[in-house]
Amino acid sequence: MDLDRLAALWPDVLAESRAALAFFYQPSQLAQIGAVLVCFVLAFVADRLTRKPIERQARRIKGAPGLLRIVVAIRHRMRLVFFVLFLLVAILLDISAGGPRSQIVAIVFNLALALLVISVASRLVRNRILARAITWIVWGITALSILDLLVPLTRALDSAAIQVGDGRISALIVIKTILVLAVTLWLASLFGRYLDARVQRSQELTPTLRVLIGKFLKIGLILISLAVSLAAVGVDLTALTVLSGAIGVGLGFGLQKVVSNFISGVIILLDRSIKPGDTISLGDTFGWIRELRARFVSVVTRDGREYLIPNEDFITNQVINWSFSNELVRIDVNFGVSYDSDPHQVIEIAKEATMSVERVIKHRGVVCWMTGFGASSIDFVVRFWISDPPAGIANVKGQVLMALWDAFRENGVAIPFPHREIIMRTPVNVDFDASDLDALRPAKSARTTDSGEQQ
Repeated sequence: MDLDRLAALWPDVLAESRAALAFFYQPSQLAQIGAVLVCFVLAFVADRLTRKPIERQARRIKGAPGLLRIVVAIRHRMRLVFFVLFLLVAILLDISAGGPRSQIVAIVFNLALALLVISVASRLVRNRILARAITWIVWGITALSILDLLVPLTRALDSAAIQVGDGRISALIVIKTILVLAVTLWLASLFGRYLDARVQRSQELTPTLRVLIGKFLKIGLILISLAVSLAAVGVDLTALTVLSGAIGVGLGFGLQKVVSNFISGVIILLDRSIKPGDTISLGDTFGWIRELRARFVSVVTRDGREYLIPNEDFITNQVINWSFSNELVRIDVNFGVSYDSDPHQVIEIAKEATMSVERVIKHRGVVCWMTGFGASSIDFVVRFWISDPPAGIANVKGQVLMALWDAFRENGVAIPFPHREIIMRTPVNVDFDASDLDALRPAKSARTTDSGEQQ
């Protein structure tokens, strides 16, 4: 807009301003403004007087969270409620007096009533930021409609447009697109969560199939909402085919890992290699799967840590699923005894000690084998089965080792430790006092053997 055009419009602006000021300078209009201010003050006083009694009554509501949310929402807006009521009383008094209709009081009443209804209804949305956004956007549109400004504003936004090729993009289309997209995406997300919850409660489907169906439902609803919202604002979807192809190629190169993890997640769900509740080992991570997501798998370890492992790692790396086909797991525990022990007796003692551990499956049996002659011990391995790997592997190994220790001590079986022999071939030149000679001679003449005895 240039300066000449602005100067041409300036007299019209001044004329409109004078007309508006003249309207408010009238005694009847000033009286209506005063009535609105009096109603506001009375609403403030009534809110302060009734705050505590209403809170006491709200605390008595038990077992009805929905009703309690509505009551709390109304309680926080009691000032607005009283303001609407006092404005209604002023309108009724004006009508009963038979005078001219109070336009200002009626407009303020309609605006306040719309704000009250919209703000209370938006409390059904649990997200506070979203609820406030819905409140002010909807109330703004309603206020413009009440003030008869919606049609002029719409025309002004539609006139502010740019030409892109054969198409025309106006500010009105952009605002409509944003609002429709926000509403449809929110409805799609809400409906998707509801359907996903229903699918997760289905006992006829396997856990992996439930997760897969839930993900496809959410993604499908989002895509449908995007198509519906664009079509609703008059966007030709066929014109977006070339653009969507270019965007797809760019996303394919820029988001390779994200797409790879997403495809890997779909493969995991289809082949059912892992599912929620399985006990797995991946590298140094041992835990059970809590949740399968589109990009990662949530694994909780026994120390309470939650690892978010990308889906691609479960496809490309070696994964131990302790509960893939069944919960039975065989565990090996290695130990050694001294050469003075009887191997036959050691095997029997080890079997009995291992069977005494509570988590060891008794009907699967326990085996113990001698595996070799070590440097200072006879080496054995005891093998047993457990049926609850989610309860831990290291702890049951510790229980078996403790049972072996107690059993060997009761039966006089020694667990050896390595011995080292040190032979000093060259005397060590060390400055010492003559008084230390007698203390060093016994150590110098002594020699340590493999058995640990001094000669």
